[in-house]
Amino acid sequence: MSKITSWLCEPMSTAVARRIERIAADEDVVQVAVMPDVHLAGDFCVGTVVATNSRIFPAAIGGDIGCGMAAIRVQGDANLIDERSAESLLKMLRRFVPPNRHSRDTMADSVPPSLLDHSLSDKRLEKMVHREGRVQLGTLGRGNHFLEFQRDAEGGLWVMLHTGSRAMGQAINAAHLPNASNDSGLRYFTDSSECGRRYLNDVSWAMRYATENRMAILRMVEEIFDTMFGVGLDFETLVETDHNHVRREIHDGNPVWVHRKGAQSAADGLAAIIPGSMGTSSYHVVGRGCGPSLCSSSHGAGRRLSRSMARSQTTDKEVRRQLSKVFYDSRMLRAMREESPTAYKDIRRVMKPSGSL
Repeated sequence: MSKITSWLCEPMSTAVARRIERIAADEDVVQVAVMPDVHLAGDFCVGTVVATNSRIFPAAIGGDIGCGMAAIRVQGDANLIDERSAESLLKMLRRFVPPNRHSRDTMADSVPPSLLDHSLSDKRLEKMVHREGRVQLGTLGRGNHFLEFQRDAEGGLWVMLHTGSRAMGQAINAAHLPNASNDSGLRYFTDSSECGRRYLNDVSWAMRYATENRMAILRMVEEIFDTMFGVGLDFETLVETDHNHVRREIHDGNPVWVHRKGAQSAADGLAAIIPGSMGTSSYHVVGRGCGPSLCSSSHGAGRRLSRSMARSQTTDKEVRRQLSKVFYDSRMLRAMREESPTAYKDIRRVMKPSGSL
């Protein structure tokens, strides 16, 4: 019986299939679930969920540990933002929610207490908490990380963002990889080993940092909206979830380690967000607890073109056309080519895959 179940919106490429078959062949892997937004990303594809008995595969989580989404309703409608206010809003965001790091004027006084009561396993990582961890708290990162404002079906205004553990997650990943076993061709830790326990400890910390990062951004957005419009955010509507993690879960009555890389939990009743590409719809969803998918779902539209292909195949003019109804920072136009809507799969097809194969 195959270990692989899949929900596809288009045929799986040969390269993707080979990587999925490779991990499924590992003796400790119990099940692999493939999401409709699956695409290449090193040894483990984005959009895959892997359940194991005792092995922990860092590459099945990725370097941006805890990366995820948050969405929250603004206490005002979408008409707050027009062409004039959008320009001012973008200017404020560039200063107070930077992509890379805060300046001395805007960075936090200290990291949140929740990050200090959980020690990391390495003194070098601990030192980073008060350097990189502080100046990057409340930042987005690059690539496909974003902050945007959306109109819902009733005309309400929502903030939605995508970001993770920034330099801290990458540093944790890099610090532990040299200690991983590699006898199977895929680096792993066992959960009973000292190296495995240290890695899991630091993954837990990075997931907490990623959540604190998203919340810091939302609090800054609330300050900006209060300054500009005299309204806040309705935190009772907050949806916050991550899609790069490993967790101990029960499936088919057995405890397993569930790795999700570019896939999110869809446990029964769990609220989550599946974003489209720029200029397309995003979806607020509720999990159904589907066992064959390891209670998981896609985390977005999924790339159709690599970043290099998108840059070479998409012109500035085409990006302008695709985003004709979107307010954006025109100075970012050239960089936005690699994240243009045509670089991604059709989110409508991702939300209606062909079913388990």
